[in-house]
Amino acid sequence: MLSRFRCRKKDDLDPSIRRFAALALLQAAFLPAQPRACADSISPWQVGVLYGSMEIPGHMAMRRGLESEAERIREAAKAAGVKGIRIETRVAGGGPEGIERQIGQMNELISARVDLLIVQPSDNAALSRPLRRANGEGMPVVTYDQYIYGGAIESYVTSDGYGAGFFNGEYIASRFPDDHTIRLALVEYPHLASMVERVNGFLDALNRLEQSLTIVGTYEAIEPRSGAMAGAEILADFPDSASVDVVFSVSNAGGLALVDALAEAGRREILVATIDGDPESVENIRADRLTVIDCALFRRHMGAAAMRAGWAILNGEEIRPLIRVPVFPITRETLSCYGGWSGEHPEPFALPWPSKTPQWRWESVDRVAGGGALR
Repeated sequence: MLSRFRCRKKDDLDPSIRRFAALALLQAAFLPAQPRACADSISPWQVGVLYGSMEIPGHMAMRRGLESEAERIREAAKAAGVKGIRIETRVAGGGPEGIERQIGQMNELISARVDLLIVQPSDNAALSRPLRRANGEGMPVVTYDQYIYGGAIESYVTSDGYGAGFFNGEYIASRFPDDHTIRLALVEYPHLASMVERVNGFLDALNRLEQSLTIVGTYEAIEPRSGAMAGAEILADFPDSASVDVVFSVSNAGGLALVDALAEAGRREILVATIDGDPESVENIRADRLTVIDCALFRRHMGAAAMRAGWAILNGEEIRPLIRVPVFPITRETLSCYGGWSGEHPEPFALPWPSKTPQWRWESVDRVAGGGALR
């Protein structure tokens, strides 16, 4: 049962930004004095940044967040007359070719002896060898959005994927009677750990609520072409109306094309739960077009957090090895609270469905305590 609620939009600075600004001022106050006239001549730290695909809107939002934060840091360092940063960027692109390209790009930046690498990996395992090479060179590495196996990472910045899946599962359970067995089609992507987390969260929520379910089929999709294929496969496997209750898609990148395929076939009885917060998916919720919940990732904040983590490392500060940026469950009931990937987050409010976390609030989720490197 859903309840009525109101939410308030945040109209002041994010507390984490306020804390960071205060820290920057404190640092400037205690750094060795340097002549203002020499500020422009101070050689900046070289930061290599490896992006994934720029064809995915969420990836573009993360890039904007990272580069806006880098510019803010540059301006603050210049004003304080201290050493700043210069970023050198590379874009891998999508598909298997993008994975191979990113391997070469990472090796190129290591050979260029940058001071820090910030990586949005195209694959969890493919970059293991260049990561170990960076470790051997004493070059710190920060990753965001995805992790890299097989080496040491100073800090990993990601969204709370498990929590996003959990919100989806709780909301879907609220849409069905307790004694109903949900016929579920899973559209997953088991090649990325972050996507597996989302599925685990979704299923764990349904299990916790003792909601009966049957997984009637599993499919893979991570981008539009595979999403359209998954939609066609679901329609072929389940041509009859009411043969599938719910489709859970781990990502809007593939899920939007899947929703298009189901909608064009007139399968309006299917409820779609998904993750990312893409503007097109938000419009599907607004238009009551199959999608009933999309757990949004604060993409701009994720990119900015990766840049802040890198800046802290360059300044010799201890940094958390795992930083999880919160997620926001968008439904028809909470739609008015959501400001988009680049917007500010709302004030805390009570979720209008039964939840393990009855009040949504903005706070980072850190499941690994302390500093040091992840291995």
